[in-house]
Amino acid sequence: MPLDVLCVGAVTVDTIAVVDRAPGPDGRVVATPFTVAGGGPAATAAVTLARLGVPVGFCGVVGDDAEGALSRALLEKAGVDTTWLVTRPGVRTTQSMIVVSREQGTRMIVTTPSPPPPPVPAGVARWLHLDQTGYPAAREHTGAKISLDGGNPVSGLDVTGLDLYAPAVGGLADAFPAATLAESMRAAAAAGAREVVATAGAEGSYVLADGEVHHVPPITVESPVSTMGAGDVFHGALLAGLVQGRSLVDAARRANAVAALSCRALDGRTGIPDADETERFLSTVDPGVSV
Repeated sequence: MPLDVLCVGAVTVDTIAVVDRAPGPDGRVVATPFTVAGGGPAATAAVTLARLGVPVGFCGVVGDDAEGALSRALLEKAGVDTTWLVTRPGVRTTQSMIVVSREQGTRMIVTTPSPPPPPVPAGVARWLHLDQTGYPAAREHTGAKISLDGGNPVSGLDVTGLDLYAPAVGGLADAFPAATLAESMRAAAAAGAREVVATAGAEGSYVLADGEVHHVPPITVESPVSTMGAGDVFHGALLAGLVQGRSLVDAARRANAVAALSCRALDGRTGIPDADETERFLSTVDPGVSV
């Protein structure tokens, strides 16, 4: 049976250091013990989909190194089908170093390049979810709906025929300059994107539905630890809602909740809730959506 979603793109091993303040040039600070976790936009979206009960696979490349073995093991433990995750000799698995500053409330990310994914197979999933690494390899794929995570710059972006285009508000403004966010969203739709959702971090998200832009308010959790990977989690949860037949606005609201709950952990995956926890949490919050 075909999967509901095949996520295509980057998978990383993240080393996270938490410091009181970020060091300046030639500076030295002492961090808490490093945390090693799985990351990558498409890979974290895949973990989110699996956690929410959606049959999902991942298509990408890792090296024949310890980090590649760890990346595969973490995906499989989460319930992601790794049939299309290729181990390629001579390739170094993508790694990231993240420094989180308590004082400044910021993070700095240094990452290595992600190898392009292998050819995307036809007929294995109803949806393909692409990040900036997966986009060049799968953009012209036929036979599946296409979702694009526009949270990072996408080289050669063409939204024509995309079934779901979900950039951050800054990236949307860069790709479709206009006087207002609403005009940028409508410009993306006019350029060929069938559905447009813009993420706005602490401000929540924005949905273009029936020509109107709806603000989907943020949802907060007590004592958040880190926003690491929250955008990737949002994209996975948004697609999960659509796969499950929800409206775009309802899917965005649930995605806001899942992303907020993921902020309970330092890394981008440990705090991701399952479907039952998401429903329990949503029953306690105000469902308001404004236009």
